[in-house]
Amino acid sequence: MTKSKLNRMYRVFLLVLFFSTGILACNKNNNVVAQVKAQASIDDNIITKYLSDHGLSAIPIDTTGVRYIIDTPGTVNSLYTSSTSITVGYTGVLLTTGTTFAKTGNIHPSFILGQVIRGWQLGIPEVKQGGTITLFVPSRQAYGPYPQSDYNLPANAVLIFTITVYNVTN
Repeated sequence: MTKSKLNRMYRVFLLVLFFSTGILACNKNNNVVAQVKAQASIDDNIITKYLSDHGLSAIPIDTTGVRYIIDTPGTVNSLYTSSTSITVGYTGVLLTTGTTFAKTGNIHPSFILGQVIRGWQLGIPEVKQGGTITLFVPSRQAYGPYPQSDYNLPANAVLIFTITVYNVTN
């Protein structure tokens, strides 16, 4: 074989390899998208069934899957941004088992709103300072497919948080 023929064959091989890798990558991305959509449907059904079984009516936040019930509206008008500092008391429960995985007690930690899970970022601004809200958070708005060993939470955990907002600082 001549050197030019080998070079052409090498180029063809590289092109085939490049395009086949691209096609496989596209299929993999489609599988991930399909998996995320499937999990979203599972989470939404779990929350809907829980609310129905307990006779609760929760307000959805757009199409995020997060739903909430305002237990106490609060009295101090609050402006929330991603850099807002919130001081809260909360209880976190794994919806599927009813197991409490986090509870603040008498200590009320402060967080920057933009640095907490997306479910909190979406739900907490629905209540004023001094208010209490219950959030029903699908896994995609919490920790997603990543187990949280510190909290003993499995992958795709659907969560309930009861949160009291003690202070809001901008």
